[in-house]
Amino acid sequence: MSDQQYYYGTGRRKTAVARVRLYPGNGAIVVNGKPMEELFPRDEHRRIITAPLERLGREQRFSAQVKCEGGGVSGWADAIRMGIARALVAADPNAKPMLKRPTNMLTRDSRMKERKKAGLKRARKAPQFTKR
Repeated sequence: MSDQQYYYGTGRRKTAVARVRLYPGNGAIVVNGKPMEELFPRDEHRRIITAPLERLGREQRFSAQVKCEGGGVSGWADAIRMGIARALVAADPNAKPMLKRPTNMLTRDSRMKERKKAGLKRARKAPQFTKR
């Protein structure tokens, strides 16, 4: 599968990074060498991952090979969705408007975990205040 012609896309979410290769194929998605169903038992994550393919109606035309690093499964799912969407645009630039609206699958979600501040227990939680 690695010597075929493919389309590449990178997706990021929180600290997760997904490098996606789209091959012409039967719709199989392999993440870190394992089938998607094995790594993502929740239907919601699978729906998120396959959303760009379903939006364009190309579920059975492409297979994806994905490498994910950092973060957790929810971040991985969103990063993979973005990577697949970007690879689809690389394959067919006419697909870009369909992936932009109504849910923008091509733009990075910039929300990150807020850092812990000195004197606080977490990012915003302060120690309990005692008046007397």
